[in-house]
Amino acid sequence: MPNGSPVFIAFRSSTKKNVQYDDVPDYKDRLSLSENYTLSIKNARISDEKRFVCMLVTEDDVSEEPTIVKVFKQPSQPEILHQADFLETEKLQMLGECVARESYPAGNVTWYKNGKVLQPVEEVVVINLQKIVDKSTGLFTMTSSLQYMPTKEDANAKFSCIVTYYGPSGQKTIQSEPVVFDVHYPTEKVTIQVLSQSSTIKEGDNITLKCSGNGNPPPQEFLFYIPGETEGIRSSDTYVMTDVRRNATGEYKCSLTDKSMMDSTTITVHYLDLQLTPSGEVTKQIGEALPVSCTISSSRNATVFWIKDNTRMQTSPSFSSLQYQDAGNYICETTLQEVEGLKKRKTLKLIVEGKPQIKMTKKTNTNKMSKTIVCHVEGFPKPAVQWTVTGSGSIINKTEETKYVNGKFSSKIVIAPEENVTLTCIAENQLERTVTSLNVSAISIPEYDEPEDRNDDNSEKVNDQAKLIVGIVVGLLLAALVAGVVYWLYVKKSKTASKHVDKDLGNIEENKKLEENNHKSET
Repeated sequence: MPNGSPVFIAFRSSTKKNVQYDDVPDYKDRLSLSENYTLSIKNARISDEKRFVCMLVTEDDVSEEPTIVKVFKQPSQPEILHQADFLETEKLQMLGECVARESYPAGNVTWYKNGKVLQPVEEVVVINLQKIVDKSTGLFTMTSSLQYMPTKEDANAKFSCIVTYYGPSGQKTIQSEPVVFDVHYPTEKVTIQVLSQSSTIKEGDNITLKCSGNGNPPPQEFLFYIPGETEGIRSSDTYVMTDVRRNATGEYKCSLTDKSMMDSTTITVHYLDLQLTPSGEVTKQIGEALPVSCTISSSRNATVFWIKDNTRMQTSPSFSSLQYQDAGNYICETTLQEVEGLKKRKTLKLIVEGKPQIKMTKKTNTNKMSKTIVCHVEGFPKPAVQWTVTGSGSIINKTEETKYVNGKFSSKIVIAPEENVTLTCIAENQLERTVTSLNVSAISIPEYDEPEDRNDDNSEKVNDQAKLIVGIVVGLLLAALVAGVVYWLYVKKSKTASKHVDKDLGNIEENKKLEENNHKSET
């Protein structure tokens, strides 16, 4: 009993075969004594841990044999309670309490970090263990508190505790669930970076600057320094610039709000300018000169190429004397290959106009039955062509035209004249009306192609006639000039001769007769 005195709890006689249980409150209805004298106790309690004695009484002697009953109770799985919300570096603070309940006998508690035992270190690791017994049950509750001074490296560290207890088979352990604590530490470094979907930035893009500190928790506000600005701009960890221009190129910085721990980065805003002179729609006359320039200004070397009517050109266009084939849609395009999406282009729509020019040719067909007359026409806008027979004025409607290409085409008629005729080709556009005639012999007289350099244009015929008239006039003037010079030389010579005439030739009257004769001959 608790006071040390023994008490009988059960008796069995070998002769009477009956069992007698003494009135002991702690064992009421919990005992059972079998025929082979085995005592069983139900619903074991901590208080059952006592010295039990088996006493054998015979007629001759009394003998007894004691035994000590040990009672064990496995504790519950330990839990870490009263956990700190966060840990701060360089500060000793309560991390938590490891609690294991209902253990018998009392166990021990050990703390672990990342699977390694935490040993007490003054002002760094402080462990206190308490063992409290429940008087009603006799069971122990072990509570171990841990005070800990963390470092930055303890971020993501796993803390756990293990309770060590004893059972019938010896020493055993039970481990708690690991716990990770948020470790707060100050910022030691600031970093600025450019958030962009592309590796390069061009005009019109948006730029997002992000500033971050390596502390925990990270800083929420920073000072951003923009090129051209003397004071920092207070902002959250991001600063956004929209539709940037080339003047945004430069060095960008950020720092903590106390202007400490600064970092910087350089941003280049790429640009591309294209100036085409002339551009838009330009109308020029055939034969005129047209200087064309495509000027590029860019942040790095650009690639320039020309396109005419959807076909890439090998060289840049240059027009010293415009021709109809020079007309078309020109595009000057430039790109920065290293900068995605940076491309510029400008267009020039060149129109080459010209008054109609006509050249007529004729030939007898191989069958000798007809003649082909062709009116070769140049001009833009495309001239309208009409054929007439000179004299009768009748219009020839049955004609064939070739395709109009580069300001040129031909109109053709086939005739079989019985006598000589004169055909007129009329070409007219918005600029001028041009008329040219061609004499065609009867079908019986063969004719062949005109020489390439012959041109029967009326305007050229007029020019030839004018040249002929001018030549005649110039010739007459030259002839008169020559005659005048000859006359002057002759008069001079005659006067010299009269001064030296021989005095023996006669008197004054004879001299007068001589002068009259000279005058007559000169006339």
